[in-house]
Amino acid sequence: MTSATRAGAYLTIDLHAVRANYRTLAAHGGGAECGAVLKADAYGLGMAPVAAALLAEGCRTFFTAHLDEGIRLRALLPFGATIYVMHGAMPGAARDCLAHDLVPVLNDPGQIAEWRALAAETGRRLPAAIQFDTGMARMGLAGADLERLRQDPAWLDGIQPRLVMSHLACADEAQHPLNARQRGRFDAVRALFPGVPGSLANSSGVFLGPAFHHDLLRPGAALYGIHPQPGSVNPLAQAVSLAARVVQLRSIDAGDIVGYGARYVAPGPRRIATIAIGYADGWLRALSGRSYAWVDGVAAPFVGTVSMDSITLDVTGMPEARIAPGQSVDLLCEKQTVDDVAAQAGTIGYEVLTRLGSRFERRYVGGM
Repeated sequence: MTSATRAGAYLTIDLHAVRANYRTLAAHGGGAECGAVLKADAYGLGMAPVAAALLAEGCRTFFTAHLDEGIRLRALLPFGATIYVMHGAMPGAARDCLAHDLVPVLNDPGQIAEWRALAAETGRRLPAAIQFDTGMARMGLAGADLERLRQDPAWLDGIQPRLVMSHLACADEAQHPLNARQRGRFDAVRALFPGVPGSLANSSGVFLGPAFHHDLLRPGAALYGIHPQPGSVNPLAQAVSLAARVVQLRSIDAGDIVGYGARYVAPGPRRIATIAIGYADGWLRALSGRSYAWVDGVAAPFVGTVSMDSITLDVTGMPEARIAPGQSVDLLCEKQTVDDVAAQAGTIGYEVLTRLGSRFERRYVGGM
């Protein structure tokens, strides 16, 4: 018996779509280089196959969040590809960046001090990206740090700035006034680093126009089809599809209860299908009573509460042969995108993607 036969659900990752999205993003960036953010296991799609696909498409600059992610990615990429670690190194771990040819993003004075000390110890200038907070109060050097740098440029002695960067807080809202304010602050910061490339545009920032592009784009979720500018037509291709198999089919009568908490009471005779996926697989409990599975293009609503390993559907009136045990229903498809599911759950597509679990049979199509 193959694992595909045993599996209760199938997640298909379309690497052709990932590559097409990369080309679309690069084209929007004009002359700016297009990098790729592969943090969180490439947003849940799998770092190794996604990295290989993007490398084949010409990407040479990559970002991870954590140092361990960067170490894992370095083993997958050839010499010459640049990997930035956006959180930098935790205290005491700077030497690991150097050992694995990773470029830390320096976000605070402590990281600067440790990278400088390592530079002095090795007797050479060490490459780094320098991040500045321009209005998000999350990562990056604060205003006081910027003033210190203005007064004492020697603060970065021993450090070779390879990139100056910041992060947009509201790029998915094109008209939000904070976008222009952050861009203005970032341009002022860049004036302190003549000749050093700059990077401000995240996935949504790519679509804010040339003033936001600078030298390097940093798309993440957009590579995987998440809508960068809600309220408009998504220019990107969905890179994942998900199907789950029917475990059981039963008939119930009016007044019968379905699921935990007795939150669904049948208003009349119903046909209920139980499918092999639940919140342990990342299919959010918040989707209870709000989402659908699709059977040949027909919506089967979730009824009852999403359980750890199963979801119950109302399939009344649907052909029994099509929804018999072992048959599959679609959860991510043309009828229902990642962004659709996120809206149903009251969250964002990023969370839906990165929660996708490890129990699926994963299928990669369109690799090289």
